[in-house]
Amino acid sequence: MNALSARSQVATAHRVVVKIGSSSLTGPDGHLSVPALHALVDVIAARHAAGGQVVLVTSGAIAAGIGPLGLSARPRDLATAQAAASVGQGLLVARYAQAFAEYGIRVGQVLLTAEDTIRRGHYRNAQRSLERLLDLGIVPVVNENDAVATDEIRFGDNDRLAALVSHLVRADAMVLLTDVDGLYDGPPSRPGTQRIREVRSALDLEGIEVTGRGSSIGTGGMLTKLESVRIATGSGIPVVLTKAAHAEGALAGREVGTWFAVTGKRTTRRRLWLAHAARTRGRLELDEGAVTAVLGGRASLLPAGVVGVTGDFDAGDPVELVAPDGRVIARGLVAFDSGDIPDLLGRSTHELRDRLGEGYDREIVHRDDLVLVGRKRKAS
Repeated sequence: MNALSARSQVATAHRVVVKIGSSSLTGPDGHLSVPALHALVDVIAARHAAGGQVVLVTSGAIAAGIGPLGLSARPRDLATAQAAASVGQGLLVARYAQAFAEYGIRVGQVLLTAEDTIRRGHYRNAQRSLERLLDLGIVPVVNENDAVATDEIRFGDNDRLAALVSHLVRADAMVLLTDVDGLYDGPPSRPGTQRIREVRSALDLEGIEVTGRGSSIGTGGMLTKLESVRIATGSGIPVVLTKAAHAEGALAGREVGTWFAVTGKRTTRRRLWLAHAARTRGRLELDEGAVTAVLGGRASLLPAGVVGVTGDFDAGDPVELVAPDGRVIARGLVAFDSGDIPDLLGRSTHELRDRLGEGYDREIVHRDDLVLVGRKRKAS
């Protein structure tokens, strides 16, 4: 598939998730830029009028609250950030509602925290809510609920949230709008750097120098955007990364920004939750034999292959599976409480049945409750 026909996937996509960052919605003084917001709404409204469905994941709540609270910059402490989000969120959604109303379109506000994806019941509720809003012809306006999120449970940026929402609603494409016109092969300010027009695999990103820091207004740098891209494309969703001014071109399938091709197949919501959204409660340290078996993709994790355990968790909690060199190779739902596992380490299921009785002669993590998250090592 050539570049033009690949990008046509966005132009013909029925359901698209569009994410815009704080730096694209605010001016240098930290105030919400109403013209920038209206420019985005104009583009989304046109797509809506053509019969498409759009979910808007928007940053900007904290940034919108900076001006009204008389702050000189984005607050660093959690309490002030929450206050700014509380003030700014109302202003932000009101502006969106007003702008979309000019086209006869209603919006529905959806505020999410990481807890809404950590707990599978919350995850399903969010999915049903978004699906119903779209069925009713409403544009969902999604944001992280910064007013109540704590450091422990927050996403930290809306890039990853956009990828998870894309999978949640089974989007056909995702568009990330930021303050640069695509991914560059080095810092965009450095003379001689060039925009990368298309990325088809992780190999295309080797040697690329990117920054992890966002602007003074936003929180997500290019690293968070690439992580978002990895989640989406690995779940069968193509992505365009470009600046907000090119939103119309991106949705029309024109050659703007950087196009990221699909790298994996759509997976179940449960497995995506486990791989990217679940907050792990502990770690299981594996020997080399267990690492080989797990990376093979068809084996459960047996007690004989576990050499150590850290953390305090209950049966059914998500845990990380760690190789001897410290690499996290997988995540899984553990079948035992953390307090029970030390007695199981290194023992075969036959030994455990004889020593501890029935019920202990089983997998620590069943293969159906396990997802790989690390790369396989290259053969030497």
